[in-house]
Amino acid sequence: MTTMTQQMTLSFWLGNYPNTAALKKGEVRSDLVALDFPEVKVANRGFKSIVRDAKYDVGELAIGTYLQAKSYDKPYVLLPAVVMGRGQHHTIAYNPERGTLRPSDLNGRRVGVRAYTQTTGGWLRGILADDYGVDVNKVRWITFEDPHLAEYHDPDIVERAPEGKELVQMLLDGEIDAAIVGDSLPDPRLKHLIPNPDEAARKWAASHGGVPINHMVVVRDHISKSRPDAVKDIFRMLGESKNAAELPESGTALDALRFGIEANRRSLEIIIDYCLRQRLIPRRFTVDELFDDTTRILGG
Repeated sequence: MTTMTQQMTLSFWLGNYPNTAALKKGEVRSDLVALDFPEVKVANRGFKSIVRDAKYDVGELAIGTYLQAKSYDKPYVLLPAVVMGRGQHHTIAYNPERGTLRPSDLNGRRVGVRAYTQTTGGWLRGILADDYGVDVNKVRWITFEDPHLAEYHDPDIVERAPEGKELVQMLLDGEIDAAIVGDSLPDPRLKHLIPNPDEAARKWAASHGGVPINHMVVVRDHISKSRPDAVKDIFRMLGESKNAAELPESGTALDALRFGIEANRRSLEIIIDYCLRQRLIPRRFTVDELFDDTTRILGG
């Protein structure tokens, strides 16, 4: 006698990328799970509702935010599936109209960042410290948003920008010396702080086990325990959706969207170390404890 497993419907906060398009369009399907995708304009705007309110069954989440969520026993477990990753060297800028600035000049300076807990900031501070001689504790980090985790409090090297101030305008006006501005320069007057950032990022990835991880996927821990079959199928669908995009770097050393623990182990070890050194998490996690018995074997 065959027992039919009932299909379950899960809410899934997931951004719009080439690698998620086939899944969100319904071109990749499952008999075990139906996925309900809320409208997403900017993926990081949903992170707070995941870690504060446990709003979604499955979600895209920044790896730095997940490490903090793990620290505060939030009810999610990590899947070894990267949905967004990139080099980080190009994300910090300065205003050359106010003089030349090198990465090694940042000690004692004021640097803007959306939030101290932002994963891009965590990666970049670690890179600046290890490769460019920056003491991140001698930099004044000027922020504009609260941490995603309500329980976390910024360290004393962090200062909130005055109400009404904007990061780019503060940089142009000389109120801050540099700023982590994101994927592209938001004003033509700005310049990348790290010279030849794309080449620097490629060399970093080649020597550090891969492109830095930005966002991975999490699932409610009770779903992972009660329906491991559904979680495995979500992982399968994410992989098939990525493959459908036929990304040029897929499967190469510069593949930013790696699946499986071993493919991501070194990058996870590095971001754990960076987060610990920057006082973002209270203790060092092992890579394996970020996963449970269901998700630890995915992609193996």
